[in-house]
Amino acid sequence: MPHASTLAQQLLDALPQTQCTRCGYADCEGYAVAIAAGAAPINQCPPGGAEGIARLAALTGQAALPLNTTHGHEGPRQMMWIDEDWCIGCTLCLKACPVDAIVGGNKRMHTILEAHCTGCELCLPACPVDCIQTETATPGASGWQAWSPAQAEAARTRYAGHQERMGQPHPGLAAQGCDASPTPIPVSEAAAAAHTPAVQSPAMAPDKPADAPLWPYRPQQATPLAAAAPATVGDVDHKKAAIAAALARARAARKPSP
Repeated sequence: MPHASTLAQQLLDALPQTQCTRCGYADCEGYAVAIAAGAAPINQCPPGGAEGIARLAALTGQAALPLNTTHGHEGPRQMMWIDEDWCIGCTLCLKACPVDAIVGGNKRMHTILEAHCTGCELCLPACPVDCIQTETATPGASGWQAWSPAQAEAARTRYAGHQERMGQPHPGLAAQGCDASPTPIPVSEAAAAAHTPAVQSPAMAPDKPADAPLWPYRPQQATPLAAAAPATVGDVDHKKAAIAAALARARAARKPSP
């Protein structure tokens, strides 16, 4: 892990690196920069839970707040798995996974690498046939009790690789360049702030519709996945027809026989 010289870098280091977007920002770095700039409170990260909030409070000098449940609830870490009998090989979940924990090819079965799954759930809305299921990975343990620093660092590394593969800026540069420091929130205001819905800011996840729920919000609900190359009308129609046919076959197979 590189030396953290700015507050935003220190905050980024303290986040669980699940890249789940439940905080309302595009990734953990976006949330860290927003906290450092005073644009977001410290209680919007369900994966980090109460212990994560305490870490952020210690770094910022702010009062620890209860988790803002607008963004979700603290609970055992979830893990995704693919029902391979229903997978149509569309590859949409591969693009949605921020840590490249899903392997597979076009029109081939996909599989989730459990050791690398952060439980972010970003693959769920991406799947057109709902073949991705969830299960509890850490019964009785939540927050940082369910997710180790080593797992967080591994997820951070894999996210950097994913961003590079997708042609996106390398994570960490924004936090490195942010030298802002938030104004500590007085303890007298902490209780009221804990129950105040989070205010959306321009740094939130991209293209979020104004009428979309704050959580669970997934960027791909509003932002279509970019094509590798410009597609012709014929290509688009062919892909739509192929997916529609696959959906029809999946629905027909699920109907109970008379």
